[in-house]
Amino acid sequence: MKSLAAILFTSTLMLSASCNQAQDAKQTTVSTPTFYLTTTGDTIQKLVKTDEQWQTELSPMEYTVLRQAGTERAYTGAYWDNHEIGRYYCRGCNAPLFDSDSKFDSHCGWPSFFKPVNDHGIVELKDTSHGMVRTEIRCAKCDGHLGHVFDDGPPPTGLRYCMNSASMRFEKG
Repeated sequence: MKSLAAILFTSTLMLSASCNQAQDAKQTTVSTPTFYLTTTGDTIQKLVKTDEQWQTELSPMEYTVLRQAGTERAYTGAYWDNHEIGRYYCRGCNAPLFDSDSKFDSHCGWPSFFKPVNDHGIVELKDTSHGMVRTEIRCAKCDGHLGHVFDDGPPPTGLRYCMNSASMRFEKG
């Protein structure tokens, strides 16, 4: 079995190469790897759409967050104060992301969770924007930007997945 570091390194290289190819070719199509290697060595088929398709299917805020790695303002998203029981799904592709039983109030103004639904639904990438080093969280299926993860969360994981409401949809259940 491959180590998590090797899998993430491989995924990051594939994503980087795809992004460089898209920039070099000046394409309007979002170029991403066609598969993602999970921590268990399985693969997930990527959902690949053109930029025009994403703009048609998403609201302007959803597009800004999911496709351009934007961030909604704190305390403005639909789910930062949601206390209903259910599951959160990726707004771009409906992949399951987080269950309400892992949601907690971090007092940061964004929905926060201490663990994802499963280990292979999200991808972690190094983010050096805004003059700091953070860990970006993306959807493994559609490569949509979801938010960031920090190591100041509650037990049992000690993690705080700080997500954008615009990147998710909630389903009661």
